[in-house]
Amino acid sequence: MESGHTVAVYGAYGHTGRFVVAQLRERGFIPVLSGRDPGKLKELAEESAAADRPGLDVRPASVDDPASLDRALAGAAAVINCAGPFATTAAPVIEAALRARIPYVDVAAEVEANVDTFAHFTDRARATGAVIVPAMAFFGGLGDLLVTAAMGDWTAADEAHIAYGLSSWHPTAGTRVAGQVSRTRRNGERVRYANGRLEYRDDAPPTLDWHFPDPLGTRAVIGEFTMADVVTVPSHLSVPEVRTYMTIEAARDLSAPDTPAPTAVDERGRSAQTFLVDVVVRSGGTERRAVARGRDIYAVTAPLAVEAVRRILTGRTRTVGVSSAGGIFDAADFLRALSAHVSLELRQ
Repeated sequence: MESGHTVAVYGAYGHTGRFVVAQLRERGFIPVLSGRDPGKLKELAEESAAADRPGLDVRPASVDDPASLDRALAGAAAVINCAGPFATTAAPVIEAALRARIPYVDVAAEVEANVDTFAHFTDRARATGAVIVPAMAFFGGLGDLLVTAAMGDWTAADEAHIAYGLSSWHPTAGTRVAGQVSRTRRNGERVRYANGRLEYRDDAPPTLDWHFPDPLGTRAVIGEFTMADVVTVPSHLSVPEVRTYMTIEAARDLSAPDTPAPTAVDERGRSAQTFLVDVVVRSGGTERRAVARGRDIYAVTAPLAVEAVRRILTGRTRTVGVSSAGGIFDAADFLRALSAHVSLELRQ
């Protein structure tokens, strides 16, 4: 259990936000429910009360109303932003966190939104000693931690590959909106990280086979299925080639307009979806690997974000300013702390 710190959750009533609120309570934190819709916030608070849990503070706030964000963060020890699209919400909530002098963590998977956070806030956050951790989620955060742990004592590598083996992908409404925002910002192009920079292309991504560890085995994947890892990994590691891959079945689920949202199948609200993340880093002729297995990409984001807040508030960090998970935390130790949610295998 933790020390009863109050943590504001912006976007608390969203699919991922609800997991974050539950995880905060499980870890002994006191969540403050915030977001744009007062009705949904009230409903979430009432659900909590009906479950015989103490009432939660409800603080509606809008990203175009700085004063409302200041009220939402007042007295909080940290804020976790779960409200997408982050192209719209990240900067205003970060500004509010800077005014409140509290750490900021978000779960953004949008490549461009994460690029913006590093570009716009790195100097200010470092100068003031603020802590801002974007992409502290399944996409962006977990991959970065795995790459960092796999590298071990290496200070650089030639390439990093992150292959996502998802049994399925039932996207939330927020995922669909965020994806559309990113596509619009790219003018329909796709993005990859190669030669030490982001490249925008209008050709189709390659399809290839990836040899996953058991139980998946060899699967067809979409190559250069680019996720936030191409921002988080190069932000602190010297790796000029960062490639991400997605199993074809999951990619088809995501692109299909009629794929339903996730459905809860257990008491925690998790779906039946399983995942295997296979990371390979190469330097010269040497290869190192990290593998993570777990269930429900949205649910597992909650322990990632909450563990990040816990470590920030207890001083278990390596730097200040804007930093990805692998840059600010001891990656291997962080992953071990997630053992109740993610199984880890390092091959060095």
